[in-house]
Amino acid sequence: MIIQFICRAILLGVPLLYGSTGEIITEKSGHLNLGIPGIMYVGAISGVVGSFLYENACGNDIANMNAFLAVIIPLLCSIAGSVIMGLIYSFLTVTLHANQNVTGLALTTFGVGLGNFLGASLISITKSELPSIALTKTSSFFVAKLPFLSNLGGIGAILFSHDFMTYLAIAIALVTSFIISRTRVGLNLRAVGENPATADAAGINVVKYRYLSTCIGSAVAGLGGLQYVMAYASGVWSNNAFGDRGWMAIALVIFALWKPSFAIVGSFLFGALCNANNYVQGLGTETQELFKMLPYVVTILVLIITSMRKKREHQPPGSLGLNYFREDR
Repeated sequence: MIIQFICRAILLGVPLLYGSTGEIITEKSGHLNLGIPGIMYVGAISGVVGSFLYENACGNDIANMNAFLAVIIPLLCSIAGSVIMGLIYSFLTVTLHANQNVTGLALTTFGVGLGNFLGASLISITKSELPSIALTKTSSFFVAKLPFLSNLGGIGAILFSHDFMTYLAIAIALVTSFIISRTRVGLNLRAVGENPATADAAGINVVKYRYLSTCIGSAVAGLGGLQYVMAYASGVWSNNAFGDRGWMAIALVIFALWKPSFAIVGSFLFGALCNANNYVQGLGTETQELFKMLPYVVTILVLIITSMRKKREHQPPGSLGLNYFREDR
């Protein structure tokens, strides 16, 4: 039961890790992108559309499907949809100087609405009796296990029994952490997030860094939506089934203190807290709802503690949420 609990916590935490890593990349440039829930939703439905078209092109026969294409098509579609959302956000906030909070919330509403529209359209095309669409053939390629290693008892189950996107999420978080803290690009990105006027005076292209960080962060976050559908939901798409994972990913950024490496542990902890809800079903609905609050309660506690300690490395970027007007420099 303990091994099952840990594996389930990791599975629940991976979409949060993608979302939080993407948001950290964006926030390091000074952009507070509250559109992450919508971007993850669009990333999920974009991958679903790509999978749906490929499966139909193969006659819905898994024998005709190529494993590489079955994986790469949804991945590229998910990235494309997410990047488009990131470009919309960047154009409104960087080029037009729109309010970041309002733009992010509008993007979330738009993303969820677009995802539900496309999802309902696919369900209508398949004439399914259930309000969902199943892409189990594509999902089987995503959840393929590592041979031999996943059969090494408890250790094998915990470390080697997950889908490839779980390991990809960890790798992206570690590479992101290295780039931000140890490279010239990361230094420039942090400079833009802390004080864009000073960075601009030093010759750093603030607009380019904000556009790129937002689009790359959106692409990473969108993969979290795809992983949720293909691995957690076994390839089944249902409108509004994504829940509040996008908002939890934003909360995880605060919990991780804007450090991608910390987000790895934090995402699995959040996954464990979410999974705990399934083990208290006998204690009543009220208790279950209280357990659903735990990730947010923990985030609030971390925010209070870090604010009291007032360590600069535990604080958000100095210009987070503020638009940069070059003519005011």
